[in-house]
Amino acid sequence: MEKPILYYSTNRRAEPVTFREALLKGLAPDKGLFMPQSIPALSGKEIAGFSGQAYHEIALAICRKFLHGQIPDSDLAALTLDAYDFPVPLEPVSGRQYVMRLDQGPTASFKDFAARLMGRLINYYLLQGNEKLLILTATSGDTGSAIANAFYGLDNIQVLVLFPEKEVTARQRKQMTTLGGNVSVIAVDGKFDHCQALVKEAFSDPELAHLRLSSANSINIGRLVPQIVYYFYAYSRLCRQAAEPAIFSIPSGNFGDMMGGVLAMRMGLPVKRLIIATNENDEFPGFVSSGAYQPIEPSRNCISSAMNVGHPSNLARLIDLYGGSMDEKGHISRMPDMERLRRDIFAVSITESETRQTIRSAYEEQRLLLEPHGAVGWAGLQKYLAQEEQAPDQLCVALETAHPAKFPEEIRSILGFDPPLPPSLEGIEDRKESSLAMANDYPRFKDFLKKNYS
Repeated sequence: MEKPILYYSTNRRAEPVTFREALLKGLAPDKGLFMPQSIPALSGKEIAGFSGQAYHEIALAICRKFLHGQIPDSDLAALTLDAYDFPVPLEPVSGRQYVMRLDQGPTASFKDFAARLMGRLINYYLLQGNEKLLILTATSGDTGSAIANAFYGLDNIQVLVLFPEKEVTARQRKQMTTLGGNVSVIAVDGKFDHCQALVKEAFSDPELAHLRLSSANSINIGRLVPQIVYYFYAYSRLCRQAAEPAIFSIPSGNFGDMMGGVLAMRMGLPVKRLIIATNENDEFPGFVSSGAYQPIEPSRNCISSAMNVGHPSNLARLIDLYGGSMDEKGHISRMPDMERLRRDIFAVSITESETRQTIRSAYEEQRLLLEPHGAVGWAGLQKYLAQEEQAPDQLCVALETAHPAKFPEEIRSILGFDPPLPPSLEGIEDRKESSLAMANDYPRFKDFLKKNYS
């Protein structure tokens, strides 16, 4: 019988653990990120078979590869069926260029794909031992609402979300602050990177060990595995022949979505190139170009707010996967295989003016309605195609990661109208908010945790 996959820390100073342990811990004890000791492969036959399967069935097939021996297939099938009950539109734009709209879930964000299954998996394991957990999550926009929605009302789980007070839209904020119940929210006077640093510091603080903390950020391996699925789903619907190579353009902030694409490629998905498109927080394109990594501190405030990340946590996973080593602070002690990385990945930064112009031109020329994050991904694809000559029938998929209605001010100023509200956002303006304001101060945050959750 095949042994279950174990998960090691990218810092290599912690013992490998099971998926259950990695999921519930979130962050490794040595502050590294968990990675599978082996990446399971899918055969060409298995990939071809996805064309006749529903999204939740593809999710089962892929997640089972990582969780075999850790959860019965029947239980996992029930969880994937329950998690994925919304559509995944693949919108044709021009020729064989498509936009995959990952904005149809309960919080109108791609984060729903990871959060809903991760929440169900965590609850599944907690109920087995009647255990309780406190989820700490830093968000730059959409993660908080997706996590809050996915975990809302679960008796064994409490959720505390931290967001940068001045860098989310009103609708993004209200999706977090209007739930109540087991969900609490802190508005931090700082950047997303500060929120993330507070969360990471709490995880490694021995004085808080009794709180049973875990993370729902993309630092948690439970977020990454579900994000592999939609790459295979899009390919299964759009490819014309076996092993046809595809190009995916991924708007990227903390790089969890990117790692889903990289892992899909390592599992056997026929990918010609992954386009990693950032906003003006261009530390990664600079690294790919020069080989020198320099985090941006403080991160730059762009209209694609969920991507305002000056040091992406998941970059440590990417460096590790390409044979290098990066610690949690961004120090590289062993360089990755840059030649292979550059062959697989095209990294590009999109300016604010380019983002706004892309929203305008995409709508005026092709009636393609994009919000700032999706516009970064679409602009990245167009820049790549302008530089790299491709066959006219090359399959290209750009990811749209949030619903345009979450950014009404920008859409209104650029296009002159309000995007229609999806059902998940209807009535949100009238809901009562509840949140706490806090300085970027770890001792104060620690004191808050001890007083409210001990």
